[in-house]
Amino acid sequence: MKIMMIDFSKLDHKIIYYLNQISMPVLRYSLSLTFIWFGALKLFGNSPAVDLVTKTVYWIDPDIFIPILGFWEMAIGLCILFRPLIRIGLFLLALQMPGTFLPLILLPEVCFSNFPFDLTLEGQYIVKNLVLIGAALVVGSKLIPFKLKPAV
Repeated sequence: MKIMMIDFSKLDHKIIYYLNQISMPVLRYSLSLTFIWFGALKLFGNSPAVDLVTKTVYWIDPDIFIPILGFWEMAIGLCILFRPLIRIGLFLLALQMPGTFLPLILLPEVCFSNFPFDLTLEGQYIVKNLVLIGAALVVGSKLIPFKLKPAV
């Protein structure tokens, strides 16, 4: 009985070529959609994160801060969506991300059921931001640098 050996290298190359074509747009659009969606939830008062944000940023009136944060997140998403504005979106994201980790420091009892490894649902919600940061880094790494003008 003859054993058939299938050469998957052509298929492998086609799949990798296809993934190279679609991966960056899919990453950009999904990152953008995530920020627009989460921002809209905050802006319209439907975010499950409102309680966590309110407890974390207790020194600012949540009726003012939550909508501003929602608008900020939607701005990040919209900027990442439109190619000429990606740098602005990444800058806004870089300013916002450190604040998302504040509950891990200020509210460890809310984020951990057993410090430091057993995360609560809120803790998992925060730690997932590492994936958003990684996605933003990849998007930023694919930008075409501005041309430097020669010094006069």
